[in-house]
Amino acid sequence: MDKGRLEAFSDGVIAVIITIMVLALKVPAGGNLSDLRSVGPVFCSYVLSFIFVAVYWNNHHHLLQAATRISGGVLWANLHLLFWLSFAPFGTAWIGAHPTEPWPNAVYGILLLLDAVAYTILARALIKVGGKKSILAHSIGSDFKGNLSLVIYLAAIPLAFFHTWMSGVCWVIVAFLWLVPDRRIERVLQSETIEDDGVGG
Repeated sequence: MDKGRLEAFSDGVIAVIITIMVLALKVPAGGNLSDLRSVGPVFCSYVLSFIFVAVYWNNHHHLLQAATRISGGVLWANLHLLFWLSFAPFGTAWIGAHPTEPWPNAVYGILLLLDAVAYTILARALIKVGGKKSILAHSIGSDFKGNLSLVIYLAAIPLAFFHTWMSGVCWVIVAFLWLVPDRRIERVLQSETIEDDGVGG
């Protein structure tokens, strides 16, 4: 099954998600710099959510770059990921409006956790189609960084009810963890290309 349509649809959905998030940024009521304080929490939540969505878009591209073929299961796994990502504008707006309240922070953390779980399911579905000896399976390996992110998300959710600011710290840690693009797949693809060129020469 061709993966071009899946990539194009995913790119379109993610573009809409980012557009909806930025539309939640309202113009301050006044014309002074001090009036920007009123939109500070919403702006910070937007920046954090934008980073997460951008990370998913980037790594989604790498996943499909390494995948040789897809299946019906992969299509549904991809839709599952897009479903949870589509809640990003809601979570971003709620936590931006109530940054110190426990429930908006907990729900934001739950959405981030579900995004990560859905991405893991998509990666495993692609590996299942390609096989355990595929480039994708070799490049992802044990996925230490992905598993560590899941653990941090799980810790951040209950923290929202005791120390709300610590939940934010957890999310920032994960964001910085993934801010540098995951180049595992790129490295494997480059090594495969070099080996093919060597054989051809």
